[in-house]
Amino acid sequence: MKPDGRDPGLPSLDRLTAGLATALRLDGSAEGVTVLARERNRDESSFPTEIVTCRVGGRRSPLRLFIKYGTSRFNRAFGHRGDVAFEARVYRDVLQPLRMSTPTFYGLYETGTPGVAWLIIEYVKGGIRTSQCPDPKAMIQAARWIGRFHAANERRPRSRSLAFLRRYDEAYYRGWPQRTERACAPWRTVFPWVAPMCREFRRRIPTLVEAPHTVIHGEYFGANILYQNRTSRPLDWQSTAVAPGEIDLVSLTHSFPTPVQERCVREYTKSRWPGGAPEAFDEIVAAARLYVDFRWLGDPKRIVLPIGRTGNRLLRKRARRFLKDLHDAETTLAVDSIPVRAGTADGRRSDEPIRARRGPRRA
Repeated sequence: MKPDGRDPGLPSLDRLTAGLATALRLDGSAEGVTVLARERNRDESSFPTEIVTCRVGGRRSPLRLFIKYGTSRFNRAFGHRGDVAFEARVYRDVLQPLRMSTPTFYGLYETGTPGVAWLIIEYVKGGIRTSQCPDPKAMIQAARWIGRFHAANERRPRSRSLAFLRRYDEAYYRGWPQRTERACAPWRTVFPWVAPMCREFRRRIPTLVEAPHTVIHGEYFGANILYQNRTSRPLDWQSTAVAPGEIDLVSLTHSFPTPVQERCVREYTKSRWPGGAPEAFDEIVAAARLYVDFRWLGDPKRIVLPIGRTGNRLLRKRARRFLKDLHDAETTLAVDSIPVRAGTADGRRSDEPIRARRGPRRA
C-alpha cells in the first residue's frame, strides 16, 4: 500500500504523520516524520492495524512500526479486555521496565475521542506464531518465558503504578459459568457435562482467589506469541490482569497433546520456581483449566453464531475444542454427569469425540 493509500478504518496520510509526530514526542511537528510505506497487517486482529515504515527526525535508519487503531466499539468480554489505551499503558508501565523480549513501545496517540487511541510499537519482522511453528522448541521457550515473567512480577501488583490492572476476584470468576449455562442452554441434552462442570468450577473458585497472584498476560495462547530467532515475543496485552500465573500456563498448552503439556509444565515450574513448585500447584492448575474453558464458553459473541434462516442457533467451531476439554476434565476430575444421549444436534453420534485443534485462534 502506498503512503497515501486509503484503507477502511485507517487514517489519512496527513493524519497519520501528525499523529506519529505527536506520539513520538517531536513537539507535535509533522516535519520530523516522513512516512515511506504502509502495509496491511494480514493477521487476524480485533482492531484495525497496519505496518508503517517512516523516517523520524535525524535517525539514519527508518523505523518499522506496528500501529493498532482503537475503536469505540469492540468485544470487551464483560470487562476481561481493555481498550487500546489500556494496552499501551501495559506496554509502558508493566512491560517496558522489565526489559524482556516484548516489542519496543514507542508511544500512544490520543485522538481526542474517548476510548479511541493508537498504540505504536516495534514491528517484529520474521516471527512466526508459536501455535503454527513447526519447531517444538517454540512451545518450550514460551513456557520458560512466561515462568520468568510471572516470577519477575510477583511483588509488583502491590505497586501503585499497576493499580489500573484488573484483579480477578470471586465475582469475576462466577460470571463465566453463569454465562456458559445460558449460552449452552439450547444444547443441554447434547453436552450434559456442562452443568455439573459449572458446579465443579464454582466449588474450585476459592482455590484461584486464594492462590498467589502475579501479573498475567490473560490470553497467553500460541497465536499471541511470536517466535523469532529462538526467542518468544508475546503480543496483544489487552487482557493483562493480576491473577494466578497458572492461567497463562493452561492457556499456552490448551488442546495440545499430553506430552507437550507435561514438558511445558516442567519448563514453566523450573523458570518460575527454581527450588520447586508450591504444594498447591496441581490444584491451582486444575482450577485454572476450568476457568480457561469457561472464560471462552461464557462469551456468547465468541461461541454462538447468529440465528440463521432455520431459526436454530449454531455453535462456532472454536466452541467445540473448549467443550471437548471440559469433557476431558470431567473424566480427569471424576465429576458425576448425565449419560450422553444417542443423538446430537449437529449430526454426530453421541460417542463420537469432539475433535480439538491445536489451541484457540487469536482473539
